[in-house]
Amino acid sequence: MAEADLDQVDEIERQIYSFPWTRGNFADSLRSGYDAWVVRDQELLLGYCIVMVALDEAHLLNISVAPPAQGQGLGRRLLGWVEQCAAARHAQSLLLEVRPSNLVAKSLYERAGYERIGLRRGYYPSMRGREDAIVMRKMLAVHPVSGGTDGN
Repeated sequence: MAEADLDQVDEIERQIYSFPWTRGNFADSLRSGYDAWVVRDQELLLGYCIVMVALDEAHLLNISVAPPAQGQGLGRRLLGWVEQCAAARHAQSLLLEVRPSNLVAKSLYERAGYERIGLRRGYYPSMRGREDAIVMRKMLAVHPVSGGTDGN
């Protein structure tokens, strides 16, 4: 993801969420150096994600698929890409939050092997005030560094 993508990202975000991230949230994430990717079909942006990696832990901050591309496995493939990239950066786990009301996303994460590890009360804004966030985690495969010697 680059600054030039933010108009399309913002448009998708507003199409799919009642309480979307702002363009400023995305710009701040880019300036902070978070990992951010987009998926395209030629010039058409289909999906995106933002991940923060710190030491041995990655945190999926946003993953979204444009309405015309939903239901075709793109979210699953994008999530798999995030997991591979996080593992390559030596993250041992990937954390995320999901609204209990977002049944499609919750199901995607469960099918991908994420487990519920907690609850953040009143985390998200909602039409009825606040909504909790289910905290989920997946332990990632450890990829040993190859090509080194042990000195013996």
